[in-house]
Amino acid sequence: MTITRITHQPAGSDFRSLFERSAVGRGFLLTVEDRLGIEHLLRYRGTRNSPNPALLNGLLRHKLRISRGTPEPASPDLVVAGCHVTYMISGEGARSGVLSMNPTPVPGHILVASLLGATLIGMRKLQKVPLLRDDGQIEVVVVLDVHPSPDQAAA
Repeated sequence: MTITRITHQPAGSDFRSLFERSAVGRGFLLTVEDRLGIEHLLRYRGTRNSPNPALLNGLLRHKLRISRGTPEPASPDLVVAGCHVTYMISGEGARSGVLSMNPTPVPGHILVASLLGATLIGMRKLQKVPLLRDDGQIEVVVVLDVHPSPDQAAA
């Protein structure tokens, strides 16, 4: 199924400046593996199944530009690919899932190849940032908790 409806940002909004202002002080941190995973998604069109690939690609490129590297091993409160993250969007209930670099939807996973996943990667526990929705609305997402996925914890 191909989604042809392209959603644009609301007129007069500058999502990048909102995103950068929220990153001041705490910022976004990417592991080498996460940076390579995002670059792979962009290079091999791993975002093509999203509702708005052009917007998602722009967000991922922007995330690569404004994020700093993090020492390895990553801090346990950092949202990285493969971790189990609990988050809340603009006062809705808490939700959770495993953050995944997989370009194909998997039940219980949050794809980095989605606006939500692209926003969450590199955030830390209790960090709040704007979240651009597929319909063009801008809400706020906050990371409530981060845990290694069951697969990582067993290793």
